[in-house]
Amino acid sequence: VILGQDPYHGRGQAEGLAFSVAPGVRVPPSLRNIFKEIQRDTGTLPPAFPLPGGSLHGWAERGVLLLNTCLTVEEGQPASHTGHGWETLTDAIIGHISQGAQPVVFMLWGAHAQGKRGLIDAAKHTVLLANHPSPLSALRGPLPFIGCGHFSKANALFGEHALF
Repeated sequence: VILGQDPYHGRGQAEGLAFSVAPGVRVPPSLRNIFKEIQRDTGTLPPAFPLPGGSLHGWAERGVLLLNTCLTVEEGQPASHTGHGWETLTDAIIGHISQGAQPVVFMLWGAHAQGKRGLIDAAKHTVLLANHPSPLSALRGPLPFIGCGHFSKANALFGEHALF
């Protein structure tokens, strides 16, 4: 599970999966930082799956849930729908996954995502924390996204079924 904040707020960017954009849409800075970290961390040239550009549908098809804590946003206004009820649904989704028997890797990127840490059974699941991959926070401490190593850590846990 990769948990973010809310959809991209630029016209035509968001496509339903956290951090993903449709083929042909310019790759946003946050997603460029994700690809940069994958390359730094694993040596894999992005994108790591068949669809070119910024679509992460290949990850979803391989079992990665790309979820934002809030599912809608006003154009040009990040976090504009925070507190409008989406959190009830996304909290229930996170809680349901956490209650499952199968161990899951949760990557919580940014303060909004990290605020959901209490919903996850850390005794059963792996919880990885980092700043949001936005250029505004990707290099900032105490948990910089660039250099977090989340992708190699997830790959190590999945062994021969590595995703990244």
